[in-house]
Order: sequence, then structure tokens, then C-alpha cells
Amino acid sequence: MDSTAAAAELTDRAAVRERADAVLRALAGPGARLREDQWHAIEALVVDRRRALVVQRTGWGKSAVYFVATALLRAAGAGPTVIVSPLLALMRNQIDSAARAGLTARTINSANTEEWEQIQAEVAAGGVDLLLVSPERLNNPDFRDQVLPKLSAATGLLVVDEAHCISDWGHDFRPDYRRLRTMLAELAPGVPVLATTATANARVTADVADQLGTGGGEALVLRGPLDRESLSLGVLQLPDPAHRLAWLADRLDELPGSGIVYTLTVAAAEEVTAFLRSRGHAVASYSGRTEDAERQAAEADLLANRVKALVATSALGMGFDKPDLGFVVHLGSPNSPISYYQQVGRAGRGIERAEVLLLPGPEDQAIWRYFASLAFPPEEQVRATLAALAEHTDPAGLPLPLSTPALEARVDLRRTRLETMLKVLDVDGAVRRVRGGWVATGQEWHYDQERYARVARTRAAEQQAMLAYAAAESCRMEFLRRQLDDPSAAPCGRCDRCTGRSRSTEVSAETLAAARAMLGRPGIEVEPRRQWPSGLPALGVNLKGRIPAGEQAAVGRALGRLSDIGWGNRLRPLFAPGAPDAPVAPEVLDAVVSVLADWSRGPGAWDARPVGVVTTASLTRPQLVESLGEGIARVGRLPLLGRVEYARPPRGGRSNSAQRVRTVAESLTVPEELAAALAAAPGPVLLVDDFTDSGWTLAVAARLLRRAGAAEVLPLVLAQQG
Repeated sequence: MDSTAAAAELTDRAAVRERADAVLRALAGPGARLREDQWHAIEALVVDRRRALVVQRTGWGKSAVYFVATALLRAAGAGPTVIVSPLLALMRNQIDSAARAGLTARTINSANTEEWEQIQAEVAAGGVDLLLVSPERLNNPDFRDQVLPKLSAATGLLVVDEAHCISDWGHDFRPDYRRLRTMLAELAPGVPVLATTATANARVTADVADQLGTGGGEALVLRGPLDRESLSLGVLQLPDPAHRLAWLADRLDELPGSGIVYTLTVAAAEEVTAFLRSRGHAVASYSGRTEDAERQAAEADLLANRVKALVATSALGMGFDKPDLGFVVHLGSPNSPISYYQQVGRAGRGIERAEVLLLPGPEDQAIWRYFASLAFPPEEQVRATLAALAEHTDPAGLPLPLSTPALEARVDLRRTRLETMLKVLDVDGAVRRVRGGWVATGQEWHYDQERYARVARTRAAEQQAMLAYAAAESCRMEFLRRQLDDPSAAPCGRCDRCTGRSRSTEVSAETLAAARAMLGRPGIEVEPRRQWPSGLPALGVNLKGRIPAGEQAAVGRALGRLSDIGWGNRLRPLFAPGAPDAPVAPEVLDAVVSVLADWSRGPGAWDARPVGVVTTASLTRPQLVESLGEGIARVGRLPLLGRVEYARPPRGGRSNSAQRVRTVAESLTVPEELAAALAAAPGPVLLVDDFTDSGWTLAVAARLLRRAGAAEVLPLVLAQQG
């Protein structure tokens, strides 16, 4: 059938239904047939050419809707389907599924830049049925200005996957998704649009539907019940991280099939992976720190059941499709029931029963508070950023772009937070991303304090709801469905509350001892800074480029990370807001001595024994730092050579690298007495501090000490952030 005949037939609903079922059979097998709710979505797109928001549980078959719709529209001569998809893993799954449906799919993302030109040529030649792009690509200057206009004009169907990301009420708001408003407004009349999500409550649904209607009339909302009949939910309350880790090691093989173990931090994912491997389990780590090739290998191993589990952060949350995934375990609670529902929805999509377990811990709330601190910045910081961009002009007064690193040097915001803020400002029209960086548009911009406060209150309420979920005495699935405003929420009859049955919390003494030993093992490496941040000369600091080898710190040591589930739990109270300053506790000093003993021998050992101890002045915990330095000197029988002091009180501005370097470079000094001691006892010195976050205080102090005569500087801190 030629495209003209096919286009005419798309008005015959019965014929379209028959052809849609035929496409589905090619995708899913000879017995497959669209359910009525799937057909209603396809009908809205293909026959009525509407914009539709589909809110359906994970496993409902949202991808089948847009694959079938694409096949029908392409046969009728429509342009390619453009799918905005949030994660590379999800794109890989979609490309494989499209091939099974007889569709040619390509992707443009950060991992295949060398293929962009060829893929764009294939799209122009009509050889691509589906093009997957990340939301971040929508504001890449070259893509936005050169590719997107042509793509918008040629698109036959626009699909917005994980559409809750559009809304700042959603649990995974991504500013670049908001750029879809522009693309929606530029679509040719009659081009259908499909937005899909499994995790949208009533507020998010209304927000997304409103944005979806931009330039195309009111969106159709197709929402179904969110029960997952295959999932059996449970919560295990265990006394401490060692018990949780031991329980998992003892019980992992009892869990059905293969699955995912979620952790809240990258450090925890790596710790859990290492321990499970030490107990003989085949597992792999998966986080934002994992290289793309390693991610693909880990995904393939789980798909083929070569590993029992991926130990993952939320980097895997929306990015994996394995229909027979048998379990999801959370070591630590996500900060939202909606986010939790989304993550557990990866399990049981194509099997009758999957097990979902939450193992919460008291440290969860400290981790939530840290992520909450990364919210949208206060108005004065936003205004300072806009002013810095507005002031950066050529002699004729025309705006000149500032790169993010250069802008970071001028404002008091860390890189990640600055980039997110710039994306929001770009969507709001106050700035624009161009080649070479960012420019101010000069458009008036309003700081919507009320909206940001509402979002913060919503996030706080979600955290309280997650605590309530863990403590709930009634049906757990019903609780989650009510959080998602599912009107048909009812007791599931499968969870631990409905059945009265839960797994034993018993752990073996041997495994518990091993977990305690691993979590209690002190010491991690602290990598030194090797390159000064850009933009320092503009701040009046004459430092740039690579830090000379003769001025660098050596690889240091920390007792633990604040995000660890081992030493992190013990260290966090020392650094909590309002925690009193006090001398170092004996057990903490003993652990530091153990770190020093390990450091003196084996892999990564120092080349020569330190000749003395130097402390760093502390404005917040002077007793802690001085007592730590004195204790190390006493136990190690080393002289306490002195302290790197503040020559003057440090000024504000410590949120990003350039500002931090300026602050410490202007403030720190090596007193004459310490310089004399270094000259009298040449050799390596231990540089003792309580905490390192960015590493810049250690870098500047090490530079000063080495210029004063220290042969090497060995940083030693109690805690490292991250």
C-alpha cells in the first residue's frame, strides 16, 4: 500500500485497529493484541492527531504505543518520530525494541558525537523512523539552532518519555525538559504528541498537561490504575548498617532471579558492591561515576543473568528495562514515595511475582538534607550571576559569552548548582546559551520566591511521607498509590502488612562480624588537586594552570567519607550543624592511628616517614583539629611543628572552586616559627585538618608549606565530603 492510500485509511478506525494489532504482533509475538487502553492512546495519536499524556504504571506498555503509532504514521508518509528520553540506558533499550518492531532507530547524545553528522544525514534522507535525543541536547547551541528547526518541521510524532521531568513538582525535575515548550510551539499543525510517565500525582499531571497543550490545544489525559499486581512490598527494620549489609549478604541468593540493590550515594554503592563480592556474590556497581562502557557491560550482564544484582544509585532509576527482574532492594530510603514507586517499578514487569524490600536507616535523613541543600539558589546569588553576564560586553556594548568555568569564578556558586540555575534562567528567557558560554538577554526576570518555597515545602512533605511509608501499619502498595493520587487505590493483599508475613531479620554471626570489620575499617585515599581553577587572575589571584609538582600535596588519607555507611555514620555527628567543638574522641584517634599505620606500608605507602605534624587553623572546630594533631604527634613520636594560620579572617565566597581558592589564598599563611621549624627539620610533614570538601584548603596550605621548605606534604583529615 502506498503512503497516500495508507494516509486515507488512517481515518477508518477499524482498519487502523487491525493494522495496529499486526504491528504489535511483530513486536511482541503472534498472540499479542492491544489492550483497550493502549488502543485509545494510539487512536488519539494516529486517527485524531491529538496531544496526549499517558500516566500508566511501569510495565503497562507505553513504548508499544509509540512504536505502533510510529509504524502506522510512517507508512502513511509522516516524518520520523522524535523521542526525548532522559538516560542513555533507556535509549539503548528503546533502540533494541524498535528493531524488533521493524523500525530503524538512531540516537543523538553525548556518547556518540562522532556519529551526529551521519545520523542527521540519515534523518534528512528519510532512513530513520525514530530519533532519540536527550533533553540536554535541545539546548546545545549547534543542535538548537541548526538541527532542531528542521527536525521540528519534519517530525511526524513527538514523544516525551518520563514526562514528569518536565514539572518542577516532579521527583526528577530537569530544566532542559522545559525547553520542550519551544519545540511544541514550533511543530506543524496536526503533529501528534505523546507524553508518558508512570510517576505523576495529580499536581504533576496537571502541570505536564498544561505545558503539553502549548500551541496545540488541550491535551488528552489517559490515566490508569497504578497497582502492580506482581510486586510484593516489604520493609525490614534493622538496627545498623552492619546488620543491613549482613542481611543482604546472607539473603541475596534467596531473592528471586536477579535484581537491583539501590543505595543513596555513590560511596555506598561501591562499599556494598565490594562487600557482596567479598562474600562470593556476583554483583556489579552502577552509578554516575561508572564509565559508559562499564555501564553497558553491567546492563548486559544483568539482562543475561550473569550477575545476581546491580548495586546502583538513582542513575539507574529510569534507565533500565528487564521484564523478568525479580527483586529490588533499597539500602536506604529515597526521599519521596513517588521516586520510590518509580524505582521499584523496574521489577516484575514480565513475571508473576517480584519482591521489593526497603531497609531504611537513620542516616537517610542526613543524606536527604544534603541533596536539599542543592535547591535553587537565593535571589542575591541569581542577581549576581545575571549582573556578571550583563557586564561582560565588548567595547561596543554587545554581550560577550562567559563560559561556565569563567562565570563560576565571578559568582559564589558551585559548578553543578550554577549550571542547573543557568538552565532554569535560560528556560525563563533571562539568559541564553551560545557558542562559548552564556549571555544575558536583558529580559526582565522575576525571582518567584513563592513558587520555590512551595516546591521546598512539597519536598519536605514527601520526605515525611517516606518515613510514614516505612512505619505504615496498613497496605504499602495502597500507601504508594495514594501518594500518586490514584483514585482506585486499595489494599493489595500481597505486601507484608496485608499478609502479616515478612522476612526474618536474623543474620549470621560470621557475616555480621565481616560487615562490621569492613564498615569499621578506616581510611580512604584523598586525591590532591593538580590544576588551579580557571578565572583566578580575574579575581586578583595570580595562580593558573597546572599546580607545579614541587607545590602539590601528595595523595592523602581520610578516616572516611561523610556519605559512607560505615565511618560516615560515626563522623556525621561531628560535622552536623550546631555540633559542639570538642577534643577528638579516643576511639576516633585510635582509628586515625590505624590509617597512619596502613599508610606507612603496603600499596600507596609514603616514600619517607614524616618528620613532623602541622595542623591547619580552624574557625569552627579548633579543639578538634589541635587535639587530633597533638594525639598523632604523641602516638607517632613526632614533633608538632606548628599551625598554618589565618593571617586575616577569610572573606565570604566559598561555594565554588575559584572563590574558595581566593578565600584561602588571601587568608592562609605560614608563621615564621613554623617556617623555621620546617627549615630545621627538612622532610615530609603530615598536614592535619578535620574535613575536606573541595580540597582547595589542603592544596593552598600544601603550596605554602612546600614553598617554606617541606619536602612533601601528606594531608590527613577525619572526613571527606562525597
